[in-house]
Amino acid sequence: MLLIPDCCNIGIVFKILIAVNALVLFSLLARGQGFAANFQEFVETSMLVELISLMSLVTLCGFRSMAAKQPVADWVQRAICGVIPALICSLLLAYFDGMDWFMFSFPHLHLGYAIFLCFAIGMCLQHYFELRGRAFSPALGEARLQALQARIRPHFLFNSLNAVLSLIRSEPRRAETALEDLADLFRVLMRDTRDMTTLKEEIRLCEQYLAIEKIRLGDRLQVSWQTENLSEQELQDAKIAALLLQPLLENAVHYGVEPSVKPAMIMVAIRRTLDKIEITVSNPFHSHARVPEGNHMALENIRQRLALLYDIEAQLSYGVIGTSFEVKLYFPYKK
Repeated sequence: MLLIPDCCNIGIVFKILIAVNALVLFSLLARGQGFAANFQEFVETSMLVELISLMSLVTLCGFRSMAAKQPVADWVQRAICGVIPALICSLLLAYFDGMDWFMFSFPHLHLGYAIFLCFAIGMCLQHYFELRGRAFSPALGEARLQALQARIRPHFLFNSLNAVLSLIRSEPRRAETALEDLADLFRVLMRDTRDMTTLKEEIRLCEQYLAIEKIRLGDRLQVSWQTENLSEQELQDAKIAALLLQPLLENAVHYGVEPSVKPAMIMVAIRRTLDKIEITVSNPFHSHARVPEGNHMALENIRQRLALLYDIEAQLSYGVIGTSFEVKLYFPYKK
């Protein structure tokens, strides 16, 4: 388990920098020398604080990547979060010691106290992010159970099995393929939704799901896949949260294709823009059909998963555009 905060994440970097600067500002204001004098001192102090913070975050980002590749004891990960800022603080203060501007700006700086303060702040921030991760775990577990109950709908299983039974005598090979797809689909659905998979594997799972629905819905279900700026190797390398795309397609089938009496097209566009993956899923919108709350619950569940996994680096938006209901999400491209 990774206990080092994801210091490569822009959202977490912003939160840490804001927290550290706010702590410095309020500490200086508590001295009661007047806002103008304290704010000027804060500007001078923040230059050193920002340098220590940014160098610590970059170093911890590297250590987290190393810890992800090989097991590291929990206590070591926690200790690293305090030792790295303290070490960088001591090195920078030793480097700047003796320089005129440094002596003028920090005439009464106590080296040992500054190093201890960096260690304490690093440990406190690590503890906060660890508790934050644990606090989300029960919510994720409950959301996962709700999602599984919503996805493995009894009528979906009943209809799928009936469709397969109807093919056994007329098209036995197709029936066998459908049963294999159904088994793979349920095997993946029972996995932890916090697991990561590749974009190619997620697309393959979605194609298996759509193949099962195709037996039931026939020509009414039409799907168009579009990929831009993504090679086969990039699809294989790109990481995505498991079961992130499949629920979107399930909603599209349930609310866009099932109410339709004529062929309905589901459009799936996947593109890469710089270091982001953008996925757009659109399906016909039936204004006469009431959209159940379950649709929004599934979308909000995905939004919460994105926020937990990627913080502000991922977003989800949805709404009616013309005659279509469109869901758009993007997240960082990571190998």
